[in-house]
This record gives sequence, C-alpha cells and structure tokens, in this order.
Amino acid sequence: MTGAPSRTELTKRAADLVPLLKENARWVDENRRLPDEVIDAVTAAGILRMRVPKRYGGYESDMGTVVEVLAELARGCGSTSWVSTVWALSSWMAAHFPDSAQDEVFTSPDVRICGALSPTAVATPVDGGLTVNGKWSFNSGARHSTWNSNAAVIAHPDGRFEPVMILVPMADLTVVDDWHTVGLRGSGSITTIAEEVFVPQDRMLLLEPVLQGNASSTLNADSPVFRAPFMPTACATITGTPLGLAYAAKEAFFERLPGRKITYTEYTSQQEAPLTHLQVAEALTKVNEAEFHAGHAAAMIDRSAADEQPWKVEQRARIRLEMGMTTQRAKEAVDILAVASGGSSVYHDVPIQRIERDIKTIGLHAIMHPDTNAELYGRVACGLEPNTQYI
Repeated sequence: MTGAPSRTELTKRAADLVPLLKENARWVDENRRLPDEVIDAVTAAGILRMRVPKRYGGYESDMGTVVEVLAELARGCGSTSWVSTVWALSSWMAAHFPDSAQDEVFTSPDVRICGALSPTAVATPVDGGLTVNGKWSFNSGARHSTWNSNAAVIAHPDGRFEPVMILVPMADLTVVDDWHTVGLRGSGSITTIAEEVFVPQDRMLLLEPVLQGNASSTLNADSPVFRAPFMPTACATITGTPLGLAYAAKEAFFERLPGRKITYTEYTSQQEAPLTHLQVAEALTKVNEAEFHAGHAAAMIDRSAADEQPWKVEQRARIRLEMGMTTQRAKEAVDILAVASGGSSVYHDVPIQRIERDIKTIGLHAIMHPDTNAELYGRVACGLEPNTQYI
C-alpha cells in the first residue's frame, strides 16, 4: 500500500473485515487471544498504520477516522477492536519519543506496540539510562506485540518519585498468563514483568510533558496528529470500541428477531409486540447518543490539531466526559437488547451474550468508568481544580 487512504477507504477496509471477525469471535473469546488469521487481516488492511508517522510509512490518520475504524472492528469482535485501539494509541505515544528511539521502534509501519499507563514499576538512573523493575497488568495485546510502552517512576535519592514513559522490547519482559476474565477475553490483557531491564536514555520520556502535549520528537513536532495532549487523545481513541459494540448488539438483535416469539405470552411474533417496539426505540436512541459523544470527542481533537490553540482544563474534562458517556450509553443500549433477546441468548453461539460481557468489562476500566468521568467534569464545571493529573 502506498499513500494514506481516505477516511472512507480505511473505514471500508475495516467494514470488510467484519464477517471474518464475527466468524472468529467465539474462538477469540474461548482461547483468550487473537488468531494469526485476524492479525494478518488487520495488518493487511493498513489499520496498524493509522497513528504511525508518515516518514515510516504510516498514515497519521485523523481522530475521526481512527474512531470510525475501531468502531467497525468492534461490530465484528470487541477484543480485536480493543487490541487495535491499544496498538493505535501506543504507536501514537511512541511517536513522541526522541527520533533516535523512533528509528529503532518503527522498523516497519505495521509494528505492534502495546502499552500501559499505570506507573507500577520503579526506574533507577544508571549510566546511559535507567534500570527498571516492576510489573504492568492489563497489558492488552502483549502476546502479539514486539514493543511495550509503559509508565514507571524514577526513584530519586532525595525521596522524590518522577513518573516517566519507557519503551521496552517485549523480548526483555516476562509474560504472566493471568487474563482469566468475564469479558474482552480475547484482548489477552496479561501482565508483563521487568527484572533489571536496562532502558537507554532516548527510550525514556518524562510523563508530565507528555500529558501536557509536549514531546521530545523533533521530526513529528509539526504534525497536527501529534500535537494534542495525551489524555484527550487517549480518551477520544478508546470511544471506538464501546460505540462499535453498541452497533454489534443492534445487528445481533435484529438478525435473530424474525420468527421469534415471546414465550409464555400469546405473542407469536416478537417483532409485532409493542414491548419490543419500546425496547428497540430506547436502545437505538442510546446508540445514537453514544455515536454523538464519540463523534464530538473526535471532532474536538481534530479541531484542536487544526487551530493549534492551547487546551483548557474544561476541554480536557469534556473529552473525558464524552468518553464516559459513550461507554455508558453503549452499555445501556447493549443491556436493553440483551434483555430483549430472551433466555436462548445465554448460549455461547449467540453473539449478544459476548457483546454484553465485553461492554461490561470496558465500563469497569478505570479511565472509562462513566461515574468517575462525570464527577470530574462536574467538579471542573463548579470551578474546582481537577483531582487527577490524568486530564
């Protein structure tokens, strides 16, 4: 592939993958990882290149494109979409490291980089860099990645702890297969462990400048895609999967609707029951609302990239609210349609039960939890300082 495809083209490529993803979704859920066939198809479609710098063969796709593509993938498989989300976001993060580190990482535009933002490892300064010890849980896509972009804290002699981001080859880490969960089982969000891992200086970034939108890359400094601060970018990116799961639930429900009855009633056609009409109307309204919130978050990112204005605290909080509301409305839509799907929907070969488990798991993610984000937005709206640095 040459050149950067348009939003329409890249979204179509993702949509064309949906039948394959649906076909493999049960296997993904049962085996807790993505099959090679799916990874190869996602790679061939150019989806891994969306947030890779153009000078390495990437597309530098705008946020609207990224969200639409990830939502299409989630129509077929929530786990595939989530892992692709992490790869896109971690590639974007890697593009903020010094250019010499990028040359080492982006040896292919289809490189797979996973990552975790929680600083659960300690980095000790040594000659030429850092020595890192610790572990990162919820490391989605780690089994299929070659690099890990993780957070740690530098322990200074005066007792201070300074958060940093580091780039580590997966080969330097120990993998613990501990991802035994209810939902998003195929994301393989296992734990990785660092034991005396050396990280060169150019593969380390201070976290605070990254959160504010200041990076160490010289060659990417003028690219609109890499100008936005980290948290708004991350929050907008991850709306794609819950939105796509809402789409998936809608499709799964309507595929089973014709010919179904409502047991223990005189309705021989669920399709004709007023109850069904009310459930469908409420669910589709919530799908539309989820679409609005995800679209608004993406538009905020893309507008800010174009006008180059500094981000205000209120805008940052609003992005987190949009992400939380996307997740909440998507979950509400899925829940309604899952209830309306009846008792037979509990079987593993009926997609709605897996979709419901996936959206439940996403809603429990610390950064996506709707109540946490609503409280933060309300706090800022009331004139108080945010009670988190992750904004």
